[in-house]
Amino acid sequence: MSRFARKRRVFFYEEPVFEDVEPHLRVSICSNTGVSVNTPVLPHGLPQHEITIYQKILLAKMLTDNGITDYVAWYYTPMAMEFSSCLQPGITVYDCMDELSAFAGAAPAMRNNEAALFHKADLVFTGGASLFESKRKRHESVHLLPSSVDVAHFSRARLIKQDPNDQARLPRPRLGYAGVIDERMDLDLLREIALSRPTWQLILVGPIVKIDAAALPRAHNIHYLGMKQYADLPAYFSGWDVGLLPFALNESTRFISPTKTPEYLSAGLHVVSTPIRDVISPYGDLGLVRIGNGASEFLRAADSLLESPPSGDFLAHVDHFLSQSSWDKTWSKMNDLIETKFALKRVQNSARPSLAPLATKGASNV
Repeated sequence: MSRFARKRRVFFYEEPVFEDVEPHLRVSICSNTGVSVNTPVLPHGLPQHEITIYQKILLAKMLTDNGITDYVAWYYTPMAMEFSSCLQPGITVYDCMDELSAFAGAAPAMRNNEAALFHKADLVFTGGASLFESKRKRHESVHLLPSSVDVAHFSRARLIKQDPNDQARLPRPRLGYAGVIDERMDLDLLREIALSRPTWQLILVGPIVKIDAAALPRAHNIHYLGMKQYADLPAYFSGWDVGLLPFALNESTRFISPTKTPEYLSAGLHVVSTPIRDVISPYGDLGLVRIGNGASEFLRAADSLLESPPSGDFLAHVDHFLSQSSWDKTWSKMNDLIETKFALKRVQNSARPSLAPLATKGASNV
């Protein structure tokens, strides 16, 4: 067993929540995995610079309370650099899953913080080919690790026969989307589908974020079912006839690699998508997903898929492709890269001439 795997403990440091309380750290530990989720709880009304200071203080408390001294710092957002830039981890990983600076409401400091994170990071992981191409020139160690899938979890949908209560009443055919409903959605496309195919039921599962709910298309055949637990998604997918990826073509979708693509396919669904680059290649090119550019083409693609349910040959093709796309295999690649980087840094550190120790009284890890 590797050095990193043998000693691994996972601590998530979340974004702050605001309540009428004194600043403190709310800790929740998963009984199954031992993962520790640490959430800063701060008073309402603090100015941003004080929020940053408290995040820094509470992060230092988390490290001290848990005796964390030799660790990997794993970043999902560059904005965390504002309160964690003084950390001294053994390895720093930037797990870049989206071009966050292109999202609605992105902080103006996002780009500067990302530049600082690129400077600090030892490894950069990207979640899709287009994002990899965008980032590869900004760091010497950028690695493409496309969206993977828990096949065992989502393939359960092929065997489930009972609909969730809030979906059971809806007639067929059903075309579904699962994910965040935000500025990346092509709302005009959804509206056109509902109008052009009044017998189709459009089911949208997920939270509505950063857009006005009043702007969402409304029709008798559009159903917003809200956010669902990950464990429940196969049951919803089992009652759909086609999985939808109805993304707009804008700056916020330029680099996305939707995790729902392999999840829908694992569930045994046909899938139709707008021409998102990381869906076209590889899924469209391999005949696993139909691509529709514009409402008319999207509708024709969905019509065709509804006329021909997934065959045994198609599902065998899906299963063969997804057998190379498990999260376990993705993590194995990540862990190998981390172990290699650890070993390289140990060699580099041992080759440096020894220096007289510096006084550290009053110094902090953060």
